[in-house]
Formats: sequence, C-alpha cells, structure tokens
Amino acid sequence: MVYKILLTLLLSFQLARFTSSVAAAPSPPPQNKDWPFDVTELRAPDGSVTAKFVSIGATLTELWVKDKYGKARDVVLGYDDPEQLWTDPAHPVFNAIVGRYANRLKNGTFSIPISRNPTPGAPNVFQIPTNAHNGQVTLHGGIVGWDRRNWTLERKSRTSVTYKHIDAGHENWPGTVTAYATHTVENGGVLKTVVKATATEKTPIMLTQHTYWNLDAFQDATVDTVLDTHHLQITSSRVLDVDTNMIPTGKFINVSNTAFDFRRAQTIGARWDATTALCGEGCQGYDSEWIYDDQKRGRTSLWSDASGIRVDITSNQPAVQVYTSNWMNTVRKTHHGGAAKSYGKWSAVALEQQGYVAAVNTPEWGVDQICK
Repeated sequence: MVYKILLTLLLSFQLARFTSSVAAAPSPPPQNKDWPFDVTELRAPDGSVTAKFVSIGATLTELWVKDKYGKARDVVLGYDDPEQLWTDPAHPVFNAIVGRYANRLKNGTFSIPISRNPTPGAPNVFQIPTNAHNGQVTLHGGIVGWDRRNWTLERKSRTSVTYKHIDAGHENWPGTVTAYATHTVENGGVLKTVVKATATEKTPIMLTQHTYWNLDAFQDATVDTVLDTHHLQITSSRVLDVDTNMIPTGKFINVSNTAFDFRRAQTIGARWDATTALCGEGCQGYDSEWIYDDQKRGRTSLWSDASGIRVDITSNQPAVQVYTSNWMNTVRKTHHGGAAKSYGKWSAVALEQQGYVAAVNTPEWGVDQICK
C-alpha cells in the first residue's frame, strides 16, 4: 500500500478563500550532500502567493499573501535563521512534514498485527523511543523525527519543489520508508502539498504538515494571540476522547453544546473558559483531533477580519488536529516583531491534517495505518 497525503491551501484576501490540505533533543548535523538550510522560493505566476522552503523537514519557512489592503504578509510562524529548526530546544516543529508517525503513540509501542495493549518484548511488538509526557508517549515520530531529518532536494521549478527522504529504520521503526513531498504554488493563491511514501516492510505511517498560522502576521503590536481575531470553522461533529496524556481512549465526543463545536464559524476563543484541561493537565486551549464528517473531503477554514486573509484547507485525510500553541515561547521573525518579542502561547493555531491518532493501538476502530 502506498501512503499518500494531499493538502491544498487556497490563499486569498478580502475574505475570499485560502486553502491548505497536509521538545526533542537537537540532533547532529545531517551527513548529506545538500545543505539543509538553503532556501527555495516559489512564486505563483499571478503573484498571489510566495512560499519559501528548506530541505530539513521539507519545511515551509515563509508564506506571503496579500491582505485586504494589498500589503503582503507572511502568515506562518518560523525563524529568521532556519538553522534554529535544529537548535531551538523548544522544538515547536514549525511547518515541517512530520513522520514516520505523527502525533502521539502510547508508550512508544505498537504491534503488527495491531492490538490495544502490546506486550513489550513480544516478537511482533516494536518499541520507539519516547520523548513526551514523562516518557509515556512518543510524539511526532520519536526523538529525531522527519521534521529534523534532511530531505534531499530532488527537483524544483519556479512554482514547485520536491524533496525526498529515506527513513532507513530510524528511531527503531521497522523497514525502510521512502517519502516524497512536493509543494506547488498556483494562480489564485493556491499552495498544494502532496506527500507519498512506500515501505519495504509492514510499518505504521501517518504523516502531517505541522503549519502554524497567524493571518494577521503580528502587524498590530497590541494583539499577541489569535483567540479573538481568528474565526475557525471545521466540518466535523466528533472529536477523539483522550486521557491525561492526550492518548485516545477509543471513544468519541459529540461536539454539540461543547467548546469543540466549530461547525458554525466562531472565534477560536469564543468558548475559551471551557477549554481548561482540554489540552492536558495544567493547560488551557485546544490540542484535539476532529474527525471530519466527510472523511474523504474534509474542510477547515480560518480567517481574520483584521487582515481580510482566509485559508480554506482541504485534504484527503480523515481528521484535523487543532493546536492553539498552548506552550509556545520562541523568538519571532524580524518582520513579526523580532528579538524583542516572542511567539507566546495562543499566538498561532496549527491545523494538522492527518489520520486517526494512535489507531495502531485502537483495533476497535478498524482503521488500517499499516503500510507495505
């Protein structure tokens, strides 16, 4: 089975449409013929969108689109110096392709065939290094996931770039996985990301693009969060129920009459008082997965009246993880305010198109994430 994730971002202004669909220890510099921090710039022929990428993590570093006043704004978080993708100990995973298995995996264990409680040491059980929740969870693929690996630049043009990554069993994952990520900009403010992966052995694969959005681009110095300025709409009636480590219990929560209900658009902070502990103990905000009502054509929309910029995200993935940057504390890019200001908590929202979290430990769902 070939794994394929298709993400489409339609970037626009004047409340038109803008669409998109896909703390670990620093690792040593990659031994690769490509310098992973060289920037590739893509520009749509009509000038509606400009995107910049680097090879490490096949990462989007800047995304420029015009606001309702005709001024270009960079609407994604990141660094002035992309080498900080390696060195920032906070490791927020800015805008990278995440794998081999995105999101959380309980105790870093799974079995093939899958089971709810794999027995450590059994021949069909695999152990991935844990890196979150006091050693009880593997987050985003392990200590050094795909976001901190150097992807080889395969080909590029003025409007498209393709990166390749070979995961030769890193982090104790079974087999070798070869992945390609292609980013393309198009007229009308469109950014498309397609990620394909194949494996030599049976292995779980679940990928996402971990982009952080602030559609105002911090141009109003008095506004530091997206809570009251950004409107969110998700075509979903269910979210995953999770335990205190944010691991799914196997149950679902109906969003009706809860803080999870974004079926009709509202500001992210509209029910903020009700989000206490939704993202874990001692946390306020969102870090949950919504299951799309149409799991083959899900849609998430985000917009700001202040800038007039809107992003409509479509994907072939069945779900979206919404993370409101609840633990963020990283120095901003210069054009976002620079060293004197930090990206603080709730300063952006990540909309991660992906599969069911930890389905490899939840056989009752009947979701197949084992690829070969």
